Amino acid sequence: MVIRVLLLLLAGLAAGCATAPGPARVEDEAQRLDEAKRLADARALADRFQAELMEALQAAIAADGTAGAVTACSAIAPALAERLSEESGATVRRTALRVRNPASAPDAFERGALVRLAEAPLDAAGRPAEVHGVEAGRWRYLRAIPTRGVCLQCHGEAIAPDVRAAIAEAYPADAATGFREGELRGAFSISWPLSSGR
Repeated sequence: MVIRVLLLLLAGLAAGCATAPGPARVEDEAQRLDEAKRLADARALADRFQAELMEALQAAIAADGTAGAVTACSAIAPALAERLSEESGATVRRTALRVRNPASAPDAFERGALVRLAEAPLDAAGRPAEVHGVEAGRWRYLRAIPTRGVCLQCHGEAIAPDVRAAIAEAYPADAATGFREGELRGAFSISWPLSSGR
């Protein structure tokens, strides 16, 4: 009888040990949760950047036409990126392989991500593709900006002369024309220092 009780106790202990998470499993779960939070926060920032920029550009087009929107965009987009960066503690910006504003040129991580995104700007579900990872002590996220029909007014192959003149005036070093619908136009780029707790 004593042996049977001991065997049952040992079996119970063994079962408890098998299901109790060890330190490595707890750490893996914590990392997975951190990654999920970072990804959710980055997606929310990209959503805000895209929605607020599109709203501002549509208002500028309604007020001043496409040429006027080019001038407005040169002020709106950087100010919006700066405000979102200050509010979130992240570095929020847009970048591309072919930039309109030289200040938007990609760093090495962004360039590699943009090359990957250019191969397939949309994922299997038809959403803008994403790249994320850790680099040099920062958590990095890029979301593709595929070229849509409306983008072609300022970034396409057949741009109206007044729009082309506005681009030349606002962006003398412009390299962001000649796109076709569906091609990668650029990406929203968001990053946080790993030490930020994000």
